[in-house]
Amino acid sequence: MSTHGEIRNTAVIINEPEVPPPSRRAVRAAGVAALAATAGFMPLHGIWAAGVPLFADAGRFAAWHAGGGGAYLWTLTALALLPAVLAFALIRPWGRIFPRWAPGLAGRRVPRLLLIVPGYGLAVALAGYTLLALVLSFAQWDAPEAIFSPWTGVYGIAQFTAWATALAVATRSYAVRTRE
Repeated sequence: MSTHGEIRNTAVIINEPEVPPPSRRAVRAAGVAALAATAGFMPLHGIWAAGVPLFADAGRFAAWHAGGGGAYLWTLTALALLPAVLAFALIRPWGRIFPRWAPGLAGRRVPRLLLIVPGYGLAVALAGYTLLALVLSFAQWDAPEAIFSPWTGVYGIAQFTAWATALAVATRSYAVRTRE
């Protein structure tokens, strides 16, 4: 058997060095990262985006929401799908070779850095945001001008910690497995 696997697609045939499958740990990490983005982040932010002041001061929330907070939350909620797709791309074959449904790219090799840079970049950004949330949670715990309950910060810290860690693990696995 040769050291190169052949991947066939109706559009392009390329030879790619054999890449070992992701470890169970990496697969679990990618699943946790995708769940953190979708089930952990999107529902609460979607509720807020719809104007429901869940875990928030109703009056301050309404003013904030009307002043652009709603559009901001809709954008964040929609964008949370991208990290979920990224997490799965780090463990699936279409994270190495563009799938048939990618017009103009089908069958071509995915540049490693196209997944590694956003994977690590987002993990670092989430970790930084988590640290900021931790500091703000303590600094603004009983602040009368706070819009959201301080407990949403506590939830966010746990959720973002899991998300950042899992994404870093899945990205590291991809980077090591796809190294040439």
